[in-house]
Amino acid sequence: MTDVIDLRSDTVTKPTLAMRAAIAAAPVGDDQFGEDPSVNQLQQRVAALLGKEAALWLPSGTMTNQVALRSMTQPGDEVIASVDSHLVGSETGGAAANSGVQITTIGEGGVFGTDEFLDAVKPRGHIMFPPTTLVSIENTHNRAGGIVFPQAKAQRICQAARERGIGTYLDGARLWNAAIATGETPATLAAPFDLVGVALSKGLGAPAGGMLAGSRQQIERCHRYRRMFGGAMRQVGLLAAAGLHALEHHYTRLAEDHDNARHLAQWLARSPRIRIDPARVQTNILIFELADGAPCADALVAAARERGVLMFAFGPRCIRLVTHLDVSREQCERAAQVLVELVDGIGK
Repeated sequence: MTDVIDLRSDTVTKPTLAMRAAIAAAPVGDDQFGEDPSVNQLQQRVAALLGKEAALWLPSGTMTNQVALRSMTQPGDEVIASVDSHLVGSETGGAAANSGVQITTIGEGGVFGTDEFLDAVKPRGHIMFPPTTLVSIENTHNRAGGIVFPQAKAQRICQAARERGIGTYLDGARLWNAAIATGETPATLAAPFDLVGVALSKGLGAPAGGMLAGSRQQIERCHRYRRMFGGAMRQVGLLAAAGLHALEHHYTRLAEDHDNARHLAQWLARSPRIRIDPARVQTNILIFELADGAPCADALVAAARERGVLMFAFGPRCIRLVTHLDVSREQCERAAQVLVELVDGIGK
């Protein structure tokens, strides 16, 4: 199969030639001794970008979230998060296994409000309830279709949490996309939160890496749990250099991915068997439903693969597509044409 158009995720990107050159030229040292200059530079850069005192490199976005949970909770605590958040559905039960917490989900479409949050909060010292000690917001929200969490809502939720002694965590794996989509700086979006996680291996196109940013004291706690979870590495400056290159060269171009996703959605909306509202596509993720008469998601995924288009089923009749730096506008149009032909043709 040649000329594959891979829309499964923005994690499938390959390092560019320029990124590979940056990796090859990276000065390195032992990061566990704090002696890797590339890692130190990246951590300082991300802390500044997010408006926090310090930052820490981690191997993956999932470990980023897991270390955040472990550093901000105690076993038996409750965490409040949005329905279908990555913490709940995409980390193989890590919250329970690694931190011993339970997660209560609220809201709809990746968003919840202050009243919903306060209604879900459990008081400390209750004879039956686990105490709510952390609230997590995912921005952008993956399973809601890459939607941006409204900043005004985030500010009010974080203020309410702070007044009650509840920690706040921003799962900002795609926070860069949210910043480009809204025109806000990453620091502005991160400001209300005690701790912020971001990914380098999604829209930015680095081969690996996530970051946590917060107060120096909080990052010191994260440093301990990174080692506990097996994430402490040695000459990791090779990967840090990829992250630095990605921030420098791939950040502003995220707008192209957003534009391609909207364009792709407009093409798909031409089919009466595809249910999608292009106006709801805010960033680089789009999710569509298959109407009656259309094939099921698994059948469409298999048929599209035969035509050189890779995508991901999110349910029996639900498909997710993600644009990224390795797919062009022309490829998005070709993928949309293939999908419309298949949806309108299969089952007739």
